[in-house]
Amino acid sequence: MKVFVTGATGYIGSAICDALRAAGHQALGLARSSGKAAALSSRGDEPLLGSLQDHESLRQGCRQADAVIHTAMSFTPDAGTVDRAAVDAMLDALQGSGKPFIYTSGIWVYGDTGDRMLGEVAPLNPPPLVAWRPAVEERVLEANEHGVRTMVFRPGMVFGRKGGFLKGFFEDARTHGAVRVIGDGKNYWSCVHAADLAGLYVRAVLRPAGGQLFVTCGGMPQQVIRIAEAVAEACGVPGKVEHIPIEEAREQMGPLADCLAMTCKAGSTKPARFFGWIVRHPSVFDEIASGSYL
Repeated sequence: MKVFVTGATGYIGSAICDALRAAGHQALGLARSSGKAAALSSRGDEPLLGSLQDHESLRQGCRQADAVIHTAMSFTPDAGTVDRAAVDAMLDALQGSGKPFIYTSGIWVYGDTGDRMLGEVAPLNPPPLVAWRPAVEERVLEANEHGVRTMVFRPGMVFGRKGGFLKGFFEDARTHGAVRVIGDGKNYWSCVHAADLAGLYVRAVLRPAGGQLFVTCGGMPQQVIRIAEAVAEACGVPGKVEHIPIEEAREQMGPLADCLAMTCKAGSTKPARFFGWIVRHPSVFDEIASGSYL
């Protein structure tokens, strides 16, 4: 099948495209420039010039494909407005088609979970950075009643394939001689390997569960300070972890700082029940010790 992927040159999107090709399918990737289009072509994917703001390109991608996976995000102050308009354009183009559509959200919509381990039906308390996401999730799921087999994925902190949050930790250790964490680092993150997550997307477009929402994390939540210490050890600077006060982090990173300081514990057996999904790739600590970042 041919799958239209927004964010195809991004971290999660590129992993999805690789997984699609490995499974014998064709990825049609949205490309914002001729350079990104060439990059898609060079790895065997079909490029489609356009952007989240170019709604005709989105509609064209939906018409040309058998399924749609939306991973792209505009990292601008109006990200929510851009995303909602892009989703509306794609869902309108897909209406009545019966095609699968997967929307990529994230577990940050739960806010700080504290000691609780949350699943799909837990109440939401999103921080300002992603406060707009629940309304878009709802819009996506409602479209299942209009002939689009819609699904929402809420991944945890994604790692592996030399990217994600671990990339920043490794760069800190190698550039500054210490891994930097916000606050005391005693908060916990639920994580998922990029390749495992990509495999789940492929399973879902092949056997869509219309109108369903999934927490897509792998393994148990891990404490941030322990992750940082493991990276420092792997980089030859054992014990070198710097703690950045939240106020200073906010000055440097804006509202992203509060998201990174949260505890986000989320998990679910639902992807396994619906799609037979099994986590096969290394845990975050195995990836740190002997994986792609070395």
